[in-house]
Amino acid sequence: MSRPDPDVSGASSAAGSGHTVLVAMVAALGGFLFGYDTAVINGAVAAVRDTFHASPGVLGFAVAAALLGSALGAWFAGPLAGRMGRIRVMVIAAALFMVSALGSGFAFSIWDLAVWRFIGGMGVGAASVIAPAYIAEISPARIRGRLGSLQQLAIVTGIFMALLVDFGLVAAAGGATRELWLGLDAWRWMFLSLMIPALAYGILALQIPESPRYLVARKRLVEAREVLVQYVGGDVDVKIVDIQRTLGTDRRSRLGDLRGPRLGLLPIVWVGILLSVFQQFVGINVIFYYSSVLWQAVGFSEQNSLVITVITSVTNIVTTLIAIATIDRIGRKPLLLIGSAGMVITLGTLAYAFGTAPLVHGKPALEGVMSPLALIAANVYVVFFGLSWGPVVWVLLGEMFNNRIRAQALAVAAAAQWLANFTVSTTFPVLQQIGLGFAYGLYTFFAVLSFLFVARGVRETKGRELESM
Repeated sequence: MSRPDPDVSGASSAAGSGHTVLVAMVAALGGFLFGYDTAVINGAVAAVRDTFHASPGVLGFAVAAALLGSALGAWFAGPLAGRMGRIRVMVIAAALFMVSALGSGFAFSIWDLAVWRFIGGMGVGAASVIAPAYIAEISPARIRGRLGSLQQLAIVTGIFMALLVDFGLVAAAGGATRELWLGLDAWRWMFLSLMIPALAYGILALQIPESPRYLVARKRLVEAREVLVQYVGGDVDVKIVDIQRTLGTDRRSRLGDLRGPRLGLLPIVWVGILLSVFQQFVGINVIFYYSSVLWQAVGFSEQNSLVITVITSVTNIVTTLIAIATIDRIGRKPLLLIGSAGMVITLGTLAYAFGTAPLVHGKPALEGVMSPLALIAANVYVVFFGLSWGPVVWVLLGEMFNNRIRAQALAVAAAAQWLANFTVSTTFPVLQQIGLGFAYGLYTFFAVLSFLFVARGVRETKGRELESM
């Protein structure tokens, strides 16, 4: 990308907005891989089980290994971003995705598949940290919310594309365990398909500029000024002074900088952790990881269940677009409150529908009006999540921390998010055995808590410069 004359200031900011959008889209490719990697295994689960004769427990561990890898990748991405820069961490994440795709595609046992999935998970975790941090640091305050929301749009688009690719490969081969190309079964090509977006991510990441906040921290002020002129605009000299002020001392940031008086951490770090945990504890990934099995369990056919899953995925994309259009006008906190209130109502409806349904062969059978009511409630729940907690949490995590601790604090918050995701995903089968009414009642409870938490603990960041955080 061309470098502007450093003496150009406000005149370039309007044109720079277009450049900034393109750069943010490249960074958000990490989110696309994040969604693609976590969803692509859905179409391969049964085939992996049959190919390796895996027990339910071992199969579950192989699937969940990616989530544990994500927590580890997120934890280390922050310190690495502080030492090496944001761009190099993107390239490392792309390399991890590539290795995982190759290893998973040629896996010879369920155990080495789990290892390759763990490695891919580390790429997911790194991408989940670096994309929101980089986008926040490269964006003008007036459009930072919209650009930050590209991360969530990329995630849900990646999920949709993974489901689409899985469907296409199975259709082409006639089954996930059927041979497709080069003597490899279709399920292996599902994993190998991840190599294409991973390669694109790695190449494109090398074409975008380093974060101006990182450049200032490394005392590369001429480069930082050029990046600020082209992508952020405004009085760049004042911005550089503000960045230097908020970075504080010359010492590199570290995890120890997050220590504070509230249970060992700074209060703002706890806010980030709780935002991440509540995003998962309202049960959103139950809809994405278990929706097909869930709808079959309550009477829908396999084909209709898959159609519902696709509709839900498309709904999530559309509502994320709504969030992108409104977040810099309505604000972060109001969207979170709206989302929490809507999820309380819809999850409560699901809890009532499943909790009062008669059991047939040990499974709830939705009868009469309850069947369409549950279907509508589940999709409206996705609408409320998609226009609020899905994108807004990533935007806030990217911008709410000050320059000195941003990468480190985001790493801790993202690691907490992946551990929460792992907890919800692995406990749902147990909760399902207790009763779907109980499971959705529990998620309703956390939706209520999320509303109270936002009302009391989250501050609005709309329109504020990062240096004022």
